[in-house]
Amino acid sequence: MAAHASHLTTGCLLRFILKETSLSKRGLCAGFNTVRGCSSLCGRLTALSASCCAHERSVLVKHYDSLVRSSSLKEDAQQRAALFQLEQLKRVMTDYNNIHIYLPLPKHSKSQSIYDSELDNILKSRESEACRRVSSPEEDKDDKNGTHKETPKPQPPCGFYIHGDVGTGKTMLMDLFYSFVENSRKKRVHFNAFMLDVHKRIHKLKQSLPKRRIGKMTMYDPIFPVAMEIAEETCLICFDEFQVVDIADAMILKQLFEGLFKCGVVVVATSNRPPEELYKNGLQRAAFVPFIGVLKKHCHTISLNSGKDYRTMEMELARKLYYISSEPDAENAVNTLFEELAYRQNDVTRPRVLNVLGREVTLSRTCGTIADCTFKELCERPLGAGDYLEIARLFDTVIIRNVPQLRVGMKDQARRLITLIDNFYDRKVRVVMLAHAPLDRLFDQGPMSGEEARDRLMIDELGLTDEASRRLTLFTAEEETFAFQRTVSRLTEMQTEQYWVRGDRS
Repeated sequence: MAAHASHLTTGCLLRFILKETSLSKRGLCAGFNTVRGCSSLCGRLTALSASCCAHERSVLVKHYDSLVRSSSLKEDAQQRAALFQLEQLKRVMTDYNNIHIYLPLPKHSKSQSIYDSELDNILKSRESEACRRVSSPEEDKDDKNGTHKETPKPQPPCGFYIHGDVGTGKTMLMDLFYSFVENSRKKRVHFNAFMLDVHKRIHKLKQSLPKRRIGKMTMYDPIFPVAMEIAEETCLICFDEFQVVDIADAMILKQLFEGLFKCGVVVVATSNRPPEELYKNGLQRAAFVPFIGVLKKHCHTISLNSGKDYRTMEMELARKLYYISSEPDAENAVNTLFEELAYRQNDVTRPRVLNVLGREVTLSRTCGTIADCTFKELCERPLGAGDYLEIARLFDTVIIRNVPQLRVGMKDQARRLITLIDNFYDRKVRVVMLAHAPLDRLFDQGPMSGEEARDRLMIDELGLTDEASRRLTLFTAEEETFAFQRTVSRLTEMQTEQYWVRGDRS
């Protein structure tokens, strides 16, 4: 604190001296040009003055301090330091636009006959042109005198990748930054939802391509055009919960994000994993690793490692929302809560069929914006993020009954529950749970099940070393164990009064 005050005092004193003596920076340097290191001194003075101004003008930190004073947040030095870095990007993004970087794709009529080779050349030319404009802008000469040179286009700023343990305030910092960015071309999205949208766009583009001529085997790559399409819509994307667990996502991320960055899109993301640990132990991870380099090149890394889970600290609990089935009258209590919530709805209790991407998903018991489901309905059927997003869109309260204690052999069910809670939390869906075990023991790494024992026998028969067997995603639940820590933290916050009130859409 003393050092900080000293910097402020020195910076303000220097500005006062410069103002009173009417010396420009050039004049100041001229006065010292016989002294070794005068340019270095001027540089330090300028940097010190800029640092002082940045501290004085930091809107994000001022707002953060006001939240601390009102006891809405607890002061955290790492969070505060991160906000000073995000403040710099906030200022840049106010006047930033990537329209000069991306190139719109040509519009095709479905009835128009286009040869495969021509379309392939169009897509390749757009990609090379976008790369040229970002990485090495050429200087165009004036046709009349041949001497005029085009001013180089400004380079896109670097984004941020914020990682740390559960409950350390990553999402809070990103949302604070996002809310203060004055740019209409910004988007804030959960990473699961973003990747679902990307796969939809890829499918739609493939469907719109002209039919190939017989015997023509040209392959089209739709990923870069999709990146350009996204760049036409936004110049800043804020991702919550950047995680990679799906091999289909892992195999396209490098090309997708290279396209986004080449088109001038700035990325700010939060994650529980540092970049080097993304898709850890995943299938074909060697093909994914180059993406890490792309991410680190275009995003500064911020680590929040305070070791504190602020979701579980001093929050006022709402009514009882997590029940253990062995408790007396636990099921009756959940039934009473459903009836109480349903009474306020202008609807009757009935089954409901949801249409998700052409598939029908049936929920057996709903009433208005209340869904009363079983774990089997939500996590033992082949559902994914798209299904959970649709449920989150339609319902503000979901009861989940008969949640078992999740063992290592139940990776599919555990992964679905993790995805479900991630999407519900992001959209502030209220969750009531009736489970077979306390929340802190819901995920149990107990003795191997029969299926796991068979897997272990297979490993032994193949003669794999322990290290090799641990690296096989088929035989490990490390990623689920890691992600479930976040799920427990979020379920804990979901039981607070603040979350419950905020999730009431009525």
